[in-house]
Amino acid sequence: MPIKIPVQLPAYNVLSNENIFVMNIERAETQDIRPLKIAILNLMPIKIQAENQLLRYLSNTPIQVEITLIQTKTYTSQNTPIEHLEKFYNYFEEVKDKKFDGLIITGAPVETMEFEDVSYWNELKEIMEWSKVNVFSTLHICWGAQAALYYHYNINKKPLEKKIFGVFSHEVNKINEDLTRGLDDIFYAPHSRYTTTLKKDINKVKELEILAESEEAGVFIIATKDKRQIFITGHLEYDRDTLKNEYLRDYNKGIKIEIPKNYFPKDDVKEIPTVRWRGSANIVFSNWLNYCVYQNTPFKLENIK
Repeated sequence: MPIKIPVQLPAYNVLSNENIFVMNIERAETQDIRPLKIAILNLMPIKIQAENQLLRYLSNTPIQVEITLIQTKTYTSQNTPIEHLEKFYNYFEEVKDKKFDGLIITGAPVETMEFEDVSYWNELKEIMEWSKVNVFSTLHICWGAQAALYYHYNINKKPLEKKIFGVFSHEVNKINEDLTRGLDDIFYAPHSRYTTTLKKDINKVKELEILAESEEAGVFIIATKDKRQIFITGHLEYDRDTLKNEYLRDYNKGIKIEIPKNYFPKDDVKEIPTVRWRGSANIVFSNWLNYCVYQNTPFKLENIK
């Protein structure tokens, strides 16, 4: 099914060349159906890359998806052309009077900082509070998940002795859950973080359930029982070369960094990385859009509360 985005957005050509059904706005407006309205609060520094990654998986949906990109006003990305931000992004104040079927809050490279020290923390808190009554289901990724668990449930992240970095195996805890429906008993996902959220802290909150976890990487998919708030601690959306680029970036800066686990064949950085998570990513994003959003969100957006 199609994803509805402007023709000028870089993702349009990227996804079209991958044979993914992308629909321009003009064609979408001739179809007599209501698209899912999904907002993306993009906190990643290289925003175009993050757009391409997320939109690739949001295209695998049962209905049109209309995307609204949001950036913070209290911090402007230094790694994305200002022309791109001005053309395609909204500030929160421009959309706060609207309602959305879904919201994605991405990760951000600020995990070693205290939440309160992040320049846009107050703005993010306002958005997370707003999402409770203006969004039907919110999906938080990596640091976005940690921030939301801290804000909503006072669960703080914990520093690690060394970075969780690589592609790790995970197990599904609840096979009858909509969000994990179709996943293999053992599936793979990338992680790249210096902090973690402890299972024992999550288990103290009755509203939360751990749907999938990893022996090496820890808890992975956490959700409220009504699936209005979902937290994913890794990066199912990553491309083949994302971990490679992160490794080379840090290595070239002289940062002590291990080769990503279970990623390069024979741990040889000259080899093409092996993708083991694409199927799982398609399943999780599709399940979120279908079961957590499309099947349950009110037809009239104003009825979301």
